[in-house]
Amino acid sequence: MPEGVPLVELRNMSVSFGGVHAVNDVTVDLYPGEIVGLVGGNGAGKSTLIKTLSGAQKPDSGEILIDGKPVAIHSPMDAKNLGVETIYQTLALADNIDAPSNVFLGREILTPVRTLDDSAMEDATRKVMKRLNPRFDNFKVPVESLSGGQRQSVAIAKAVQFNARMLIMDEPTAALGPAETEVVRDLMRQLQQEGIGIFLISHDIHDVFDLADRISVMLQGKLVGTVNKSDVTMDEVLAMIIIGKLPDEVTETELEQLRG
Repeated sequence: MPEGVPLVELRNMSVSFGGVHAVNDVTVDLYPGEIVGLVGGNGAGKSTLIKTLSGAQKPDSGEILIDGKPVAIHSPMDAKNLGVETIYQTLALADNIDAPSNVFLGREILTPVRTLDDSAMEDATRKVMKRLNPRFDNFKVPVESLSGGQRQSVAIAKAVQFNARMLIMDEPTAALGPAETEVVRDLMRQLQQEGIGIFLISHDIHDVFDLADRISVMLQGKLVGTVNKSDVTMDEVLAMIIIGKLPDEVTETELEQLRG
């Protein structure tokens, strides 16, 4: 377990839809420079839980703490103002404009005469991209012409340009080939080195094992548990996801059945 005060803590969170507990009394946390994999099958509640942090879902109960202090997040803008950025699977990029225009979309830099300062936005984008993905050099083409990994680079640059301290990444390597997946993994490792905390939501257990420091598993709206990746095997995490048993509860017979 990391030491010190968590960057963010979701404490005793519950969300219901029509009497169904989508999230039931779940507590997870994230430390600076840490990647926590949030995993579970469809309907486990992981996306609903994380939407309470991104401001897209109001919880029925529970509290969110940042740097150990309770905060109120009622909207995505509240989350952004607290340094929480979400990168959805769809990326939410404007396809018809270039990378700098996307990075500064809605927060454009203006000249003294109130026109767009394209060169200032391009300079700033080049600086942040040099940190994140030095091989990126497509600054003047519409982002619809970029590869999947490059588009992820633009989405991440957009988040960190405005001082994000924690990122929620929803299935960041879905539909990417091996080379593009490696680009995104490199991006995440770079963010980690800069002290940014990442909640990684993924169905890809290999992705989670490659990147995460800790893994939190949900099943039917409840938290099965949070484990250090270095203390568990992939089979033990699969047992948590599928049958809801912690590594010290699962039997060798059950693990064999999962492998078979």
